[in-house]
Amino acid sequence: MSIRVGIDVGGTFTDFVLLDRRRGRLAKEKYPTTPQDPAVGVLTGLELLLQRQGLSLQEVTQVVHGTTLVANALIERKGARVGLLATAGFRDALEIRREVRFDMYDLGIEFPEPLVPRHLRREVQERLNPYGEVLQALDLEQVREQVLALQAEGVISLAVVLLHSYVNPTHEQRIKAFLHQHFPHLYVSISSEIAPTMGEYERTSTTVANAYVQPLVEQYLRHLQEGLQARGFQGDFFLMSSAGGTMTAETAAQYPVLLLESGPVAGALMSQYLGRLAGVPNLLAFDMGGTTAKGCVIRGGALRKAYSIEVARAYRYKKGSGLPLLIPAVELIEIGAGGGSIASVDALRRLRVGPESAGADPGPACYGRGGTRPTVTDANVLLGYINPEFFLGGEMPLDVEAARQAVQRGVAAPLGIGVTEAALGIHEVANEHMAQAFRLHAAEAGVDIRGHDLVAFGGAGPVHALGVARRLAVRRILVPWGAGVFSAFGLLISPLGFDVAQTALTPLGELSADALEARFAALEGRVLDMLRRARLAPHEVTLARAADLRYQGQGYTVEVPADGLDATDPVRELERRFVQAYTRLYGVAPRDAPLEGVHWKVTGSGPAEPLDLRLAREEAPVAGAPALKGYRDVYLPEAGGFRPCPLYDRARLAPGETVVGPAVVEERESSLVLFTGDVARVDAHFTLVVTPRAS
Repeated sequence: MSIRVGIDVGGTFTDFVLLDRRRGRLAKEKYPTTPQDPAVGVLTGLELLLQRQGLSLQEVTQVVHGTTLVANALIERKGARVGLLATAGFRDALEIRREVRFDMYDLGIEFPEPLVPRHLRREVQERLNPYGEVLQALDLEQVREQVLALQAEGVISLAVVLLHSYVNPTHEQRIKAFLHQHFPHLYVSISSEIAPTMGEYERTSTTVANAYVQPLVEQYLRHLQEGLQARGFQGDFFLMSSAGGTMTAETAAQYPVLLLESGPVAGALMSQYLGRLAGVPNLLAFDMGGTTAKGCVIRGGALRKAYSIEVARAYRYKKGSGLPLLIPAVELIEIGAGGGSIASVDALRRLRVGPESAGADPGPACYGRGGTRPTVTDANVLLGYINPEFFLGGEMPLDVEAARQAVQRGVAAPLGIGVTEAALGIHEVANEHMAQAFRLHAAEAGVDIRGHDLVAFGGAGPVHALGVARRLAVRRILVPWGAGVFSAFGLLISPLGFDVAQTALTPLGELSADALEARFAALEGRVLDMLRRARLAPHEVTLARAADLRYQGQGYTVEVPADGLDATDPVRELERRFVQAYTRLYGVAPRDAPLEGVHWKVTGSGPAEPLDLRLAREEAPVAGAPALKGYRDVYLPEAGGFRPCPLYDRARLAPGETVVGPAVVEERESSLVLFTGDVARVDAHFTLVVTPRAS
């Protein structure tokens, strides 16, 4: 594959990275996202990137795409009109939830409204027992009646969730085949394909979410692919999944809920890759874009993977307040505000930043597109941390006076303070929110993050990197070349991949070696079938097995790797691994207590594509070219005011060169702000390795 393009659609900007192996070049681009139709921004920005490189779309062999479309649709409730078919007596699982209050002291507690209102949730007469045996046969004529009634209500997408279908999917499969035959234009999602695991509420929530976004995603992908093909593209088109692998557009259209964390996961993957290049196994990935900031803890060079995540929380930092989704995903945390997050003063005269965002339209006040409320970006412009004349390389000049008026009106006047003090407050509150979120996540995971290195990226990440890093007592900050489009790099290194998980409650004492092998072999067959559709041969696929086990009677499981088990007694070896993992987590494990398997998992991935960041040398002049391009007044908290600081052109900093703060290192898509005593050195991969001053 000689020319590959990664495209990451964010809430504010769409990022592009092009790898041209023929000429040994990496190129990047950033273009405003078009929220009404993201495909327009993708196609326009891609044409701009190719034009600047003297290439045509016919020459591109592969496009890998990451998008926030699914997450935004769920958060903003902009999906399709969806209906639910459930086993008689179970249509209210979405509202009953788990009957657990995530905050027992909140008398006004709120949960997100179900994606399907009650009058669009219908029941069918059928019943299986927990072992998958039929207690009551399925009545397809009743299915027809219910679907006709739902269509009369405007339903275009249907979720089918029947009791115990993860054990025996026959009834759901019959309904799907029936609907495809008699209602060919109806979108159908069945839980035994979307989330074949136990947990009636979570399984229903996941299947409904898939049905809710499926029409939107299919329409978007069709529009985008048609636009690419009309411009001459004949290569492969893949999308990034939340689990860190890529999938075909056909798979994404069938299982769109798997795209939930599509873009942010690419940044975590690239941080892991950068850590390997730098020989740093313990990292904090800090991704701050225009809309939100995400974080990820990388330990021992490995990303943590979860099989249950939440979206659209009623309370941003309160687990249990959102919609649960049973999908494989790299474990990320939403750690706070993005550059477009709006600052306000509440009734108690407290300064707040986010979660509301100005987005791409109208954007921060300084964008000059009609925004009037103060944002983090406006504050950074007023503090001198962002160059208003060099935003997007000077192609999008910023309106400093509009930023000043917004901060004055929205924060300074209500608090009775000056504009500079208000801007500094916005910047510092954003830093504290992000540091606090990292601390809480690390505490929950049992990880001591002191001494880790922080990888800062996203358009706003390097601006806030030192402020967040000092609060976390990290060792160093790594700011990669192209930090503003770093997640798009991750799209180019992600392999094709697919994950499956299946619930099958089984006492380990009753499980034979042959039965264990058959269980994993069946899952591997599903994975290989999905990857075969992406034209991967079985010998190109790396498979990994895992199992969620627990002591009988417990409610929670522990994941145990299941590769390379002792061939003579694999079940006993699995038990030993569980006891070791359980002891690491809890300090002690019960003796001679019976175990049971709950979830069985297989991950398949194709070959990874290496990426040499040193190809950026084509954009960087030879050593000795002047990197200092001038001075600008920058607010330095340690000095208590504005001071003239040197500005460096990052493209002119060669490996081995050093910048000592205070200084600002600018590149087209982002800026690194160094304070007094901070030292940045350029390594062989053009990464700025920053050592904070001793506190």
